[in-house]
Amino acid sequence: MKIEIINGPNMNMLGIREPGIYGKTTYKDLCGMLEKYCGEKGVQPHFFQSNCEGEIITRIHECYFEKVEGIVINPAAYTHYSYAIFDALKTVNIPAVEVHISDIEKREDFRKNSVITPACVARIAGEGINGYMHAIDILVHKTYKK
Repeated sequence: MKIEIINGPNMNMLGIREPGIYGKTTYKDLCGMLEKYCGEKGVQPHFFQSNCEGEIITRIHECYFEKVEGIVINPAAYTHYSYAIFDALKTVNIPAVEVHISDIEKREDFRKNSVITPACVARIAGEGINGYMHAIDILVHKTYKK
């Protein structure tokens, strides 16, 4: 199974950016952990991170042509207003799981709304980096309703 793991703006700064909220694990460490986890599950992961909305949209489109079978996406700040990412996910019709390291429901008011969620088969928030593994499990075991 091929899974794309997409991370949005500022995720490259994990371990540096507000470690009290996002933890001390770096982006490189996160990718290494997920690579190992995917290997144990028989999953082929591909990692993509961008601080640019258009690059994320282009990568989602490429997933369609590359026959990717699932997307794990942490859209970061784009969660709250990127109808373009929402549209891209709907366009490719690949099962996607939205992930947030922190619990967006317990943060600032603007973070509580996700325009991305309706384009996804599940949303995971507040599980720290373990949320990514949970998302992979959802996609591997197809434990979503669509």
